[in-house]
Amino acid sequence: MKKIEAIIRPDVFSEVRQALALQGIDGLSVTEIAGCGRQEGRTGLFRGNEFEMEFYTKLKLEMVVEDSLVDDTVNAILTHASTNAVGDGKIFVLPVEEAIRIRSKERGAIAVN
Repeated sequence: MKKIEAIIRPDVFSEVRQALALQGIDGLSVTEIAGCGRQEGRTGLFRGNEFEMEFYTKLKLEMVVEDSLVDDTVNAILTHASTNAVGDGKIFVLPVEEAIRIRSKERGAIAVN
């Protein structure tokens, strides 16, 4: 099993979510985060005062999938999260040693399905 973490723009979430559902990925966690990278800062306006915005709002998607679904899952995210602009995000694929469903004590791939 692998854990896939994807950091994406909030405005593409709906398309990414639909694409993941079509791949059979129903379970995922979504966290609103803020970050910075190669994207230049931008100027914001609040109550007539300008300020420099150093961090951009992003969404972090986390899901655990069977090894056989990794490529399709990553490709779905790449296809639907890309705007071809700096700041589209990142995808990380990490190994998962074990998954355990607390309620039933099931272990392994069955625990994440």
